[in-house]
Amino acid sequence: MRLAEMSRTGSTSSLNNASLNKAANAAFVPIGIVTVLLAPLLPILSARWSLNYLQAGSLFTAQFFGSTIGVGLSGFVVSRWGYRFAINTGLLATAVGVGMLPFSSHLPGLICISCCGAGLGLAIPAGNLLVAAMNPERRSAAINLLNFWWSVGAVACPFIVAAAAKVNEVKLLLVTVAASVTLMLLGTAALPSFIEPASAGSASVRSGAPRIAEKADATPVHWRWRPLFIFAALFFLYVGTENAFGGWIASYAKSLGTSSPTLSLMTPSFFYAALMLGRWIANFVLQKTDDIKTARAGLFVAFVGMAALVFSRTLPLVVSSVSVAGLGLAAVYPITISRLSHEFGPAASRVGSVMFTMANLGGLSLPLLVGYASHKFSDDLAVGLVVPVAATAFMWVLYYFSPANGSLAVIPCPSTTV
Repeated sequence: MRLAEMSRTGSTSSLNNASLNKAANAAFVPIGIVTVLLAPLLPILSARWSLNYLQAGSLFTAQFFGSTIGVGLSGFVVSRWGYRFAINTGLLATAVGVGMLPFSSHLPGLICISCCGAGLGLAIPAGNLLVAAMNPERRSAAINLLNFWWSVGAVACPFIVAAAAKVNEVKLLLVTVAASVTLMLLGTAALPSFIEPASAGSASVRSGAPRIAEKADATPVHWRWRPLFIFAALFFLYVGTENAFGGWIASYAKSLGTSSPTLSLMTPSFFYAALMLGRWIANFVLQKTDDIKTARAGLFVAFVGMAALVFSRTLPLVVSSVSVAGLGLAAVYPITISRLSHEFGPAASRVGSVMFTMANLGGLSLPLLVGYASHKFSDDLAVGLVVPVAATAFMWVLYYFSPANGSLAVIPCPSTTV
């Protein structure tokens, strides 16, 4: 009888974990839409609010300023109330920000964009760390799949915005996106509360429940400063690069004057489609190959694609370049999150708060730096896009000095590397 009861309990636990996994993956589709929404909207909002490149870049700053606040709160929220509460709170803030944006002028619009960013800052780290905690044996593949579904939303977003702009229904589109985010919120809230894994600092951990990789919390902090700095640099540079590059693609295509405004709005979809395809492929590749080598190869390919975009002057070349860049970047972020979870174990939710804050600081600064450089040098976006090219090269350097099959904790500091 006891054996049968334990078997039923195990089956129920597996089913509940599968349900929570599915809910997290489903929620990342609208999260992906909202994350990249500003990129195809940028030409529309720039025209509506009469913005130059520098002012347009400040919209990214508003989004990632809010996101940085959200990420800064995420560690506390997850430790206090759990992963799912952080995800649901983030979805609520995102829905409010997107729903109010079409009815706002410039300054209120900045507040709406910041509200969206705060919601994403809460939901995205919590979602990634939740999936990592539920899949300790296959973290890289599970997080990669989660980010694949994020890419599905990101790919669809520019096409949807272009279609809505063509029929002058952007307001209706934004309200619909807000409604879909709310629907995901209701879906995750409806799941039983007991199926969520405990996070570091949660009640079950504080009460003495068993923890995985106890050593990660017990190890003195002083020897871990080097990996903290390296992870911080990777998170800062990756999110800054993806948003600086993806966020300005539509504006760059439009600046070439070789295609219709509608086609220009669609160009980011090729970048995010390549991210999606690359993450789908990586989901199988990472089960058979080393993740550090995969990240190295991906960053090299991304560098080639981004450098090619700087010299692209026709729409076909733009599409080809951004597609190559997207394929290269595809697995880098999931691998970095996986290495973070592996390195810090149960403490990853607390350390992750710092890392995702650095990620959002990168997302705040690098797109603005692209706008500043472009505005400073005769309004030439090609000059500004050198910023993500350089950031990708530096990430490759960090990963190049990481030993295959090893922890990022033993990467030599760049200043001491020959």
